[in-house]
Amino acid sequence: MKPDIHVDTKEIAQTFVTSKVTRSLSEWRLFFSFAICATIFYFKLQFLTNVSPESYPVDYDRWTGLANHCSDAQPINGSEFLQRQENLAKILYDNGASAYIAEPGANAQYFGNISEATWHLSERPLLLLIFPTLEEANIVAKVTVITPAFEETRARRLSVPGIDVSYVSWAEDEDPYTIALHALSAFELEGPIYVDGMMRYFIVDGLQKAAPGVRIMSAPPKVTQLRARKSQAELDLLRCVNEVTLLCIRAVQAQMYIGIRESQVRAMIDEALAAAGLTERWALVLFGENAALPHGSGSDRALGNAEFILIDTGGLLLEYHSDVTRTFMLHDSSIPLEHTTIWYDVHTAQTLAHAVAREGANTSAVDKAARDWLDGRGYKGHFTHRLGHGIGLEDHEAPYLRGGTDDTIQKGNAFSNEPGIYIEGKVGIRLEDCFYIDEGGNSVFLTKGVGGQALSPLYP
Repeated sequence: MKPDIHVDTKEIAQTFVTSKVTRSLSEWRLFFSFAICATIFYFKLQFLTNVSPESYPVDYDRWTGLANHCSDAQPINGSEFLQRQENLAKILYDNGASAYIAEPGANAQYFGNISEATWHLSERPLLLLIFPTLEEANIVAKVTVITPAFEETRARRLSVPGIDVSYVSWAEDEDPYTIALHALSAFELEGPIYVDGMMRYFIVDGLQKAAPGVRIMSAPPKVTQLRARKSQAELDLLRCVNEVTLLCIRAVQAQMYIGIRESQVRAMIDEALAAAGLTERWALVLFGENAALPHGSGSDRALGNAEFILIDTGGLLLEYHSDVTRTFMLHDSSIPLEHTTIWYDVHTAQTLAHAVAREGANTSAVDKAARDWLDGRGYKGHFTHRLGHGIGLEDHEAPYLRGGTDDTIQKGNAFSNEPGIYIEGKVGIRLEDCFYIDEGGNSVFLTKGVGGQALSPLYP
């Protein structure tokens, strides 16, 4: 049951955005303090009367339902890959660029279905080349894969989408970059060649030496923004993987007890994520003051009854990432009022940032909304990292929600929203939900389908 305490965060957000102050700061702080005290009293009353919530029942199978949550998820289909390639080809043509080159990773996955999981990076480059051609007044994307000769059969099994995909191999005694440029020479290298901005330097250097008269440069924003704006199919995958990750955290909470160790909880969350069908799983589990270091202390602390639990975790579903953080308590916990106050302050910061994040807003303004609130509450210097990062084929990708940027939020962008307060030697609290910008230009939590933001320290 949700506590009968309501903080009108919409009114707070309006205050920050429109600067129309509806109550004095002192009145608000007094009200906020009363709200926290009443909430803690409510939880204590639950403990004393043994009224247990109906939230997360424990069955013989402690991960019941997790396997089914994303069982209907579908990978990105071939027609969407072709559309991506066509969009890229049009940008290349309009910019007078000769080609785009990527190696296995997020960008090669986006345009050519080649990830690091399907082709491990080594000193022998495998390259995806996409270049525009004009056929009957239509711009058409041509796709070529440059592969080591002894790996050509394996490369042909990668299921690279495209119209008449060609494969060009290079022998061990040949220069792969000369071979790559030769594959493009039939189409006249008149303009620059764009490369994946994350491409390893020795490949960029090799391409430049093979074509000294051609400019090799990182792909411009018009190209990188193709990946930043998610399609409906991508959002469906992001929504499902983030929802099930939050369900895993809740399922783990139901198994925890005072005295359990961080390593035991890490094993539990990995087991839950595996049951949900996620790959490349990871988890950060921190108790009490260990969470004051945002990425951990390297110890294996046992949970005390006055300590919060921080779980930051995620995994991969059909190449798309989840990233969810919850700081929470157990029913047997006895959390100090000071720490509970911080939890609610962080929660309000997340809500305020969510209200500001919409199409057309500056990314730095979203960070500022959360940071100004926390600074005003007396935590200046304790929110030590940016508010958020993009998420999709990479766990951390552009654009970012941080100060000092001038990026504009667009429809289809997806970000994390993760304010935190870290007081070394005492406590660390972070709350993180990812969100996207819908067709109406509004921010929507990817976890909305399973409740969205945490309700309270007890209900993550």
